[in-house]
Amino acid sequence: MSRTPNRPMPRFLPVWLLVVALATACTNNPYRPDEAAKNVLYETFREDLKHLDPALAYVSNEIDILSQIYETLVQYHFLKRPYSLVPLTATAVPQAQLYDAQGRLLPPTTPAREVARAVYTIAIRPGIRYQDHPSFARTADGRYRWFLQPGERFPPISHPNELPQHGSRELTADDYVYQIKRLASPLLACPIFSLLSNYIEGFEEFHQQLGQEVERLRRERRRAAGALYNQEADERTNPIYLDLRQYELPGVRALDDHTLRISLSRKYPQFVYWLAMPFFAPMPWEADRFYSQSAALEQNITLNRFPVGSGAYSLAVNQSNYRMVLRRNPNFHSETYPTQGTPEDEAQGLLADSGRRLPFVDELVYVLEKEPVSEWNKFLQGYYDRAGINPDAFDQVVQFDPSGELELAEALRERNFRLLSAVSPSTSYYGFNMLDDVIGGYDDRRRSLRQAVSIALNMEEYIQIFLNGRGIPAHSLLPPGLFGYREGRAGLNPVVYDWDARLGQPQRKSLAEAKRLLAEAGYANGQDADGKPLILFFDTVAAGPGSKAPLDWLRKQFASLGIQLQIRSTDFNRFQTKVRTGNFQIIRWGWGADYPDPENFFFLLYGPNGRAHHGGENHVNYANPRFDALFREMENMSNSPQRLALIERMTAIIQHDAPWVWGMHPVVYGLYPAWYHNAKPMLFGRNSLKYKRVDAALRQASRQDWNRPVTLPLWILAGLFVLTIIPATLTIYRRGRPARTQADAP
Repeated sequence: MSRTPNRPMPRFLPVWLLVVALATACTNNPYRPDEAAKNVLYETFREDLKHLDPALAYVSNEIDILSQIYETLVQYHFLKRPYSLVPLTATAVPQAQLYDAQGRLLPPTTPAREVARAVYTIAIRPGIRYQDHPSFARTADGRYRWFLQPGERFPPISHPNELPQHGSRELTADDYVYQIKRLASPLLACPIFSLLSNYIEGFEEFHQQLGQEVERLRRERRRAAGALYNQEADERTNPIYLDLRQYELPGVRALDDHTLRISLSRKYPQFVYWLAMPFFAPMPWEADRFYSQSAALEQNITLNRFPVGSGAYSLAVNQSNYRMVLRRNPNFHSETYPTQGTPEDEAQGLLADSGRRLPFVDELVYVLEKEPVSEWNKFLQGYYDRAGINPDAFDQVVQFDPSGELELAEALRERNFRLLSAVSPSTSYYGFNMLDDVIGGYDDRRRSLRQAVSIALNMEEYIQIFLNGRGIPAHSLLPPGLFGYREGRAGLNPVVYDWDARLGQPQRKSLAEAKRLLAEAGYANGQDADGKPLILFFDTVAAGPGSKAPLDWLRKQFASLGIQLQIRSTDFNRFQTKVRTGNFQIIRWGWGADYPDPENFFFLLYGPNGRAHHGGENHVNYANPRFDALFREMENMSNSPQRLALIERMTAIIQHDAPWVWGMHPVVYGLYPAWYHNAKPMLFGRNSLKYKRVDAALRQASRQDWNRPVTLPLWILAGLFVLTIIPATLTIYRRGRPARTQADAP
């Protein structure tokens, strides 16, 4: 009997197996499988981070990272509202001792004009240690291992942690002194230098002293190198290093290892808020020295990329064009979750972790997401742990309940998402250049023109059309939550609004009232006495197609008064030049509070802060002597009924003068999934991630549930494939089967 020959496996079988594999293993999970059960919090950022040096960082994304790594003397209480400061590395929130010109101690309520000196003596908690870092590493004989001699180099590294020897040490008062000195260094462009020069004793003189030393060193280098010396190229590879320990700043001293003294040349109660900002984070001199070496710079190992702090986390991965990873700092000192909050906090579960040691999360992963749509879709798939609301999807995410309040759409409620909102401590406004001959000035005619425009620019309509209702119209400088803000009728801007007693809310004045004011200004129906049309100019930065609709809306608002508005779009640098020189009529601007005090808003209209003449933040160059006098009296007062009375008088003046169309205060929304615990908007202080907790198991289960592979098309494809290959299979089988012979017969 002959044997049937072996037949080869059909060629299409590997394809069939591939289809089956795709149908059973399809996934769009961007993370590795071994990350699923990790105690990780996933965040996003929008643009490359340029400055992680606390002397330079002033951008939201940068501060979000820095605040998890560095520790300031004080911080904002995570739960209490209104916002209040509590100690962090200090043992208590600092209080100033006030002195007159003869050195006599004064009561805390002494008016600022009688105070010659304000002294903060700050005790620092012992036992706080920095993260492990090679800048602290020492050899057996006590030398710093990675302070190299000229010509020496580091081994090839992409992160300081790759160097083999690390060390740590205790945080001391000298580290705060060193950082404040850095804020005055001419080698750094600290964005708050001018402010500090107004307050810290000897700060400006110290800056000049350092500048002279830098120039001396440059002259020596130039003389040694000869005529072909290139200063920029030299300092790029061989930077000037100033050991700031060798220079005295009179207003800032360490009295001992754990006592810091800061002396101001005037009373400034808001200074304690600045102590909560990363500018005043401690800087070990060893880190500054380490990163100033040519050996570090040639491999792009800089303080702007690799911070050195004592906070809950340290930076493990810096790929600023893709991904940033912060890991729990093993040296982090003992800190616990708050035990007190607002009355609503307990009901919302925000006190469930009271007294537990921080931080809760082992790792913070920040992913670069430049496209909002991509970020939003990944959040809905469970791949990010919190998100704002994509404007394009707003109507699908939230809806109005029967009482008119916003609530989550049913589909998101079924997934147990939570929606939280808060009014941002910021303001967006249209500003009139008070130096302009047409729209500026303080006479009745031009004031009436500004008031008319203020009524005609319907901010309620703007908020609904362009912001999905995510904002509240502003009546003055102050946003809700700050001392001096008044709600309801007490806070009404009487120039722009009437009070509707029936509805119990403000009602924007009629367009007829705006036209009456326009006629008082000499422009009845938008024309002057000679019949010439009134043309006003709005300067803005050229933007993409998305800016057309808001600009068309703006033109329409002016046109309702008969005013022709011309839009002058230009590039960013040209626009900034126009604002800096006062060469504009109308602009749109905004301001976000640095700290929760009314001074941080009223200074935006203080005359000596005028942009064109003084380079300050008063971009519209408003200057009213009565307002300025009240501001000087109010700015350095503690909150009290007397201060509130001054604020109300100042508010009435600027409402009447109308240097701004007061615009609106944005409302920020946040979406949080069920696995994200201790979610509470924190709009002052950015070091809040140490309080967050995630349920990694619930997150993974939700991801699997929300991202079940859509395999039906693959199974249909597989079925069609099978139906297609059956005839081919039979044909191959028949061709491969040998013919029966006589010997094969039974």
